[in-house]
Amino acid sequence: MSAFSDYLEEGILNHTLRGQALSVPSTIYIALYTSDPTDAKTGNEVMDSGYLRQDAAKGGTIASGWTAPTTSSDGKMTSNAKLIQFPPIADGTVTISHYAIYDAQTGGNLLYHAPFTVAKTLEINDVLSIDVGGIEVVLR
Repeated sequence: MSAFSDYLEEGILNHTLRGQALSVPSTIYIALYTSDPTDAKTGNEVMDSGYLRQDAAKGGTIASGWTAPTTSSDGKMTSNAKLIQFPPIADGTVTISHYAIYDAQTGGNLLYHAPFTVAKTLEINDVLSIDVGGIEVVLR
């Protein structure tokens, strides 16, 4: 189950209940974490010279990176529509436990976050790939 960030919670409340504009990003990026990012963005994003957040749409439109929302047993759900592949690990062993969705390749605003079902330990030259449907954003 994915969680909203503090930034997104505030933005949705301001948009739906106070009539304020909600900024729509032009690109969505997937980030990898070695700990829980938390709603407040306090976790540890991967620190590796080969690491770079990945564009979920692979250069296409933002919508092309995600499936149309459907109803699941947990609520409304969308998932990544494209394979997401990160560059090889360059500096040493790293264990990936969580992912996050951002509106920028560096810095930016955290939107959603969740743990992977199983943490993955990567060694130098290992590549992490996330299959189509491997990231689900579920809203209740």
